[in-house]
Amino acid sequence: MDAPDIRYAKSGDVSIAYQVVGDGPQDLVVVRGSLAHLDSVWEQPLFVQHVERLAAFARVLLFDKRGMGLSDRLRSVPTLEARMDDVRAVMDAAGMERAALLAAHEGTRLAILFAATYPERTAALVLFDPSPKGRRTPDYPWARSDEEWRDWLREVGEDWGTPEFFARQLREYTPTRAEDEEFRAWYVRHMRQSASPGAAVAFQRMVMDGDVTDVLSAIRVPTLVLHRTSSAGPAAYVAERIPDAVRRDVPGLVDGFSWADPAGNALLLDETETFLRDLDPAASPERVLATILVTDIVGSTRRAAELGDAGWRELLGRHNALVRRQLSEFRGIELNTTGDGFVASFDGPVRAVRCACAIRSEVRGLGLEIRAGLHTGEGELAGGRIGGIVIHIAARVAAEAGPREVLVSSTVRDLVAGSQFHFGDRGAHVLKGVPGEWQLYSVSG
Repeated sequence: MDAPDIRYAKSGDVSIAYQVVGDGPQDLVVVRGSLAHLDSVWEQPLFVQHVERLAAFARVLLFDKRGMGLSDRLRSVPTLEARMDDVRAVMDAAGMERAALLAAHEGTRLAILFAATYPERTAALVLFDPSPKGRRTPDYPWARSDEEWRDWLREVGEDWGTPEFFARQLREYTPTRAEDEEFRAWYVRHMRQSASPGAAVAFQRMVMDGDVTDVLSAIRVPTLVLHRTSSAGPAAYVAERIPDAVRRDVPGLVDGFSWADPAGNALLLDETETFLRDLDPAASPERVLATILVTDIVGSTRRAAELGDAGWRELLGRHNALVRRQLSEFRGIELNTTGDGFVASFDGPVRAVRCACAIRSEVRGLGLEIRAGLHTGEGELAGGRIGGIVIHIAARVAAEAGPREVLVSSTVRDLVAGSQFHFGDRGAHVLKGVPGEWQLYSVSG
């Protein structure tokens, strides 16, 4: 198979390199879990065989993530939300209205968030060796500890690009090819082309900080979790939290790059093809992941008494127009007004937090102060609008905020890793009418 032409899709002001291979009946987007370079990967016969097998039953979309390979390089770490926009952009450019997502390792986080946010565009999820979070926690012991991350980031920063560094990685990650000199030479070239040392460190920081564990229960598309025997723990963690997910061990597969082991990879792709072939016709999604913003004006009763009815109506009208301009700017959807506040939904938490901060800043020009609360969770879809408990949680978060404060749940904080926001720990709170304790954070940047 010859390498297909490389095209570019615009995602905001960033160009994303992509290729389309095959013409099978199922549209399939491949979200790779490592650094990548769409030109050099076609120099590796084992990967070409892998793509040929996929293309036998699907129209396959490959792309380089922003910041690496042939896509635009960046000065800052991209957020999961920005990368999710990239998936939409390449799907649109390729004419894929709805596709299955095949993802591996860190790439499974992006696929998970995309499927929960855009179920109408996701036919199914196939996750190989999923990695839902980067840092070790009591309930997730398979990730690196903070100390291990410090050592690893230092190693990447000092040794990235050297043959010795990549040889160590192959022995750990793809042992069946570790002594294959031809493969090792290609791997060194490929990884050097994929990312510079600085970009590699930035990518690893993104891996460290990312966490989509709170999103797993919001997935409502058919999901297959495939894994090596050595990765059974993380795979079970993910499969148990995704409703109706199917989990399969791939016997004998030991390589993290599954395609490097043709025999083991054949079993993985057989499972994938069977799963996608047997999908039921799609139903319209009834639930979707959304970020809810709730705002209200601080001291509104006092200001209304000071200004009188006419003066307050005029000021409130200016406030409402300002908020609606910001919602339009950040792709928010107005759900409701509460007299002196707004309830709005967003398809990404970064846009929601930016909108809240912009409103907080802009209303000061009107002599007003607001408080705001945000939460990301699963909502019910009715008439294209979001409803359900996610709105009540966001309102309870807002009720805990002080004047000029934007307060977010831990779910929002975890999902905006890589953004320029700074968070202050506001401790654990009991939210009225909502079970459990909730860790809240104030946004200061």
